Amino acid sequence: MYDDALYRSTSAELIRRAEAEREVRLVRLARRAERRAGRGDPGGRVSRGRVRLAGFVRAALRP
Repeated sequence: MYDDALYRSTSAELIRRAEAEREVRLVRLARRAERRAGRGDPGGRVSRGRVRLAGFVRAALRP
């Protein structure tokens, strides 16, 4: 009898944790989508191409 109660309690706790983690994941995804929509870039591009790296390459090539 005790084992059955322990199993139910553990099972309920694991279900609660899984639901909480799912909610956190959904909130993070929603926030990320909101940020991307705010800057007009739904693809989530990190940089604007090679322009950022051009300065580093030129600096590395200087004697």
